[in-house]
Amino acid sequence: MFHPRRTLRALLPPLVAGLTLTALPAPAASAARTLTNAGFESGGTGAATPAGWSESGDTAASYTEAGGRDGGHRLVHWSSSAYRVETYQQLTGLAAGDYRLTAWVRSGGGQNSAHLALRDCGGAEQRTGLPVSGSGWLRIVVPVTVSGGRCTVAVVSDAGPGDWINVDDLTFERGTSGLSVKGADISSLPKSEDRGGVYRTASGSVGDPLAILRSSGMNYARVKVWVNPADGYNDKAHVLALAKRVKARGMKLLVDFHYSDAWADPGKQTKPAAWAGHGYEQLKKDVYDHTYDVLNALEAQGTTADMVQVGNEINGGMLWSEGSTSNWSQLAGLLNSGYAAVKAVSPSTSVALHLAEGGDRDGTRWWFDRAVSHGVRFDVIGLSYYGYWHGTLHDVQTTLDDAAARYGRPVFVAETAYPFRLDSEDALENIIDRENELVPGYPATPAGQTRWMNDVAAVVEAVPGGRGLGVFHWEATWTARPGNGWDPADPSSGNGWENQALFDYDDRALPAMEWFRHR
Repeated sequence: MFHPRRTLRALLPPLVAGLTLTALPAPAASAARTLTNAGFESGGTGAATPAGWSESGDTAASYTEAGGRDGGHRLVHWSSSAYRVETYQQLTGLAAGDYRLTAWVRSGGGQNSAHLALRDCGGAEQRTGLPVSGSGWLRIVVPVTVSGGRCTVAVVSDAGPGDWINVDDLTFERGTSGLSVKGADISSLPKSEDRGGVYRTASGSVGDPLAILRSSGMNYARVKVWVNPADGYNDKAHVLALAKRVKARGMKLLVDFHYSDAWADPGKQTKPAAWAGHGYEQLKKDVYDHTYDVLNALEAQGTTADMVQVGNEINGGMLWSEGSTSNWSQLAGLLNSGYAAVKAVSPSTSVALHLAEGGDRDGTRWWFDRAVSHGVRFDVIGLSYYGYWHGTLHDVQTTLDDAAARYGRPVFVAETAYPFRLDSEDALENIIDRENELVPGYPATPAGQTRWMNDVAAVVEAVPGGRGLGVFHWEATWTARPGNGWDPADPSSGNGWENQALFDYDDRALPAMEWFRHR
């Protein structure tokens, strides 16, 4: 991704946060191994204290009302004045082991804190914040390890006047969850550093940006490769050098092949100049040879790629016109050529196919149905998802869930980002630079950026069957540096994304890096 359409489909209303309630009374024990009244149906509309549940704090703000996700009723937290309330239930007689709470939630946002918590389970409290979703229900999960035979399930709000949440259809069962991929694209880093880019810790100390990211919890780096770029960056040599740094920090490596000399995305899939006159059969060989060459060199230096994207945002195909989706048999041949090259170097390396428009379930189905019918081989599905363009969190959850189930593959968000401010540090207008372009409920502040990343991670974590691999933040290190603009052929071009990086305009690590510590 670098400069997609500036169309806005920001549909989410105001924001959640993450503070905690202060001391609450201990819950009364109930000899129950499963949740009672988990769908809030007992008692009907207006039950002040839902059957099986207890309440603490401003208890008038917790009640049931009509309009459940699956059934007639739901739990509501709301008051016309500021409130802090907890609706909770203790389970006892639990065998030791791993458990997972699943719940369907909606939130109008704006709270100091709105989250699900599992506490008094024998270890540290576990929680997941409620993402902002004013209309569509979202599934979120909270894992915990139980020892001592008991665990308290809690719905917690610390909110202002009129702030509201809905919760419904909870389950507490054996299982676990978490993300194996907590990554970022760092393709711009070598050029930034060569142009004088400096990176600092949150306290202001200058440091290696990869060390700063790794110490924050990042475990996977994504790096793009172009064939013969005009500025000489993002080529094989730079990928090899950056891979050494990534692996030296103990992180995994995703190599993103654009099969172009510059940006490839849904609006452009231009052949490299060296391949410009090649027909389909030669292009298949080009894809194989280029893919094999880069990956074999990585393996030879001891930095084998852990995952590879064969193409970047290939909604319309790649290597136009021969590889466009108007000729699926040829596109399939090109994709399978890349797959074969990856596996020839390292059979254990996963191959991902990557589309944009992460909230478009029907478009994703259309593409992958045709890929499967044409025998395209792949291991993983990656989707770009930018909430200011690609629909709501409900939309992307629906798409991820459907893709994972329909194609039996793990899924991940290959790109997402969010601004921490709107003004530009350089002369180029930012891609997102106006309030009306934002996702409602997620302000362009360090806190808004942090909440966005955490909420996207929570949505991916909740993909059924453990098929949600994780998330890559897009271009964590692309700060504003003269000479490191968007156009590799124009040294004077600027950067329209520096307000969505993970380092601020003082070059300091932003709070959003905390999302790397997601389970």
